Amino acid sequence: MKSFNELVGKLSDPASRQALKSMQRGIEREALRIDKSGHLAQDKHPKELGSALTHSRITTDYSESLLEFITPVFEDIDELVEDLTLTHAYSVRHLNGQRLWPVSMPCYLGDAGDIPIADYGSSNTGQMKRLYRKGLTYRYGAQMQIISGVHFNFSVSDQLWDRLYALSDQSLSLEDFISESYFGLIRNYRRLVWVLPYLFGASPALCSTFIQDPKTNNFPFEVIGNGTLYLPYATSLRMSDLGYTNQEQDNLNISYNGLACYLDGMKSAINMPSANFAKIGVKVDGEYRQLNANILQIENEFYSPIRAKRVAKGNEKPSESLARAGVEYIEVRALDVNPYSSVGIEKSQIRFLDLFLLNCLLQPSPATDAAEEAEISANLSSVVLEGRKPGLMLTRGGEEVSLSSWLASLFASLKEIAKLLDDEQSDYQVALAKWHKAVDNPDETLSGQIIKGLKEEQIDHSDWVLQLAEEYHQQLKAYPLSDAVNQRYEQDAKASLEKQAAIEAEVSVSFDEFLADYFKV
Repeated sequence: MKSFNELVGKLSDPASRQALKSMQRGIEREALRIDKSGHLAQDKHPKELGSALTHSRITTDYSESLLEFITPVFEDIDELVEDLTLTHAYSVRHLNGQRLWPVSMPCYLGDAGDIPIADYGSSNTGQMKRLYRKGLTYRYGAQMQIISGVHFNFSVSDQLWDRLYALSDQSLSLEDFISESYFGLIRNYRRLVWVLPYLFGASPALCSTFIQDPKTNNFPFEVIGNGTLYLPYATSLRMSDLGYTNQEQDNLNISYNGLACYLDGMKSAINMPSANFAKIGVKVDGEYRQLNANILQIENEFYSPIRAKRVAKGNEKPSESLARAGVEYIEVRALDVNPYSSVGIEKSQIRFLDLFLLNCLLQPSPATDAAEEAEISANLSSVVLEGRKPGLMLTRGGEEVSLSSWLASLFASLKEIAKLLDDEQSDYQVALAKWHKAVDNPDETLSGQIIKGLKEEQIDHSDWVLQLAEEYHQQLKAYPLSDAVNQRYEQDAKASLEKQAAIEAEVSVSFDEFLADYFKV
């Protein structure tokens, strides 16, 4: 494979630069519905927002109270953010006085049993979605499941693939070359994933009500105000053992050394029994508790900071889609909700992600082994818990390297890509310069800004977030919605409800038969 510098040189002509620029992106943003006092909403998903089962833009995740806003795919960043903003603006007008919680970690939690699991109706598909979430509750508890995040979907243009393929040895078919190149991107992403919580981690502090199980509280928390727990140098508690973790999955060892390895590993994981989850029971006294007693009920349960994806056809499982036609795009899952944005992410972050992911694609990406996997895991853990610690050392290729020097070399590579993407406006170089400030000054990271603000104002994290929730609610409520846009959302909501009703009216097999058929090998 050509070196990074060689590839950058080969992609500097006008046609190649245009191919680089023509990236496709989509965003999924999660947000809890809360009442005015900050407590979790207990009512049903608002009818005005349509059917959570069938709506393409507005759905729910784990909980009936956990909204998820999904954009279509866009090439233009301004159009992408505008679409996400319009969906937020329409939604806040139909929340019956409720607000959106604008950070990743929830607060004001009472009994975890009061967290309402999402309801998708009476169809077999809807029941399965709900049962999967019920299984998550039994397995990990409800609190972990209402942590919010932002997912960033990314693909490069067909024109860029043609160009990169022409520059390769062409020993693979184009389809296989694309899949293997995406897996190369994924391996490099995993090597560098710590960069994202360092810069964009926005959960260094949390509300004390989140720690309901004393067994999980072995963190050396310090306190701000009356009830804010924080770690002095943490970046993303969402990505720590307090957040999205699953120790049952630690031994799965799913390989990213190519599509075939990945599919074999996923197939094995899906069929691997769990002694712990078997104790829960699958169907007890005639009532289902989980889909099955395997380590993964379904593929979606595999927690990973990045996923290889392809749009499914019909009832395809994710791995069946990948096996059919290879990788189509990747999903970045390591992003906290940005509390300084009313929609959870802002344009300079998107431009940084573009540069970061292109760098992961264009850099050489050798296969990983067990030693490097351990290194990847240790680096990520260090950064989420103490990423802003002065002089923090990470490990690269078995040798210690300072976080700041590793970041500095990464930013040098990103600048080369930014020059290829920029025209007169220099948007990418401006975005890069903004986040470059955080290389030597951790206070410029999102987590650094949050802790600095809380300490200076001596305000509880929850009070600060409530103020933001109100500010963003008013801001989004005032955001202009044209009659045409408003009608489109109303029609989409109505059509989604009709579609769900039609699905429920279809003659279908029993739920037992449906599940047996779904899991049939």
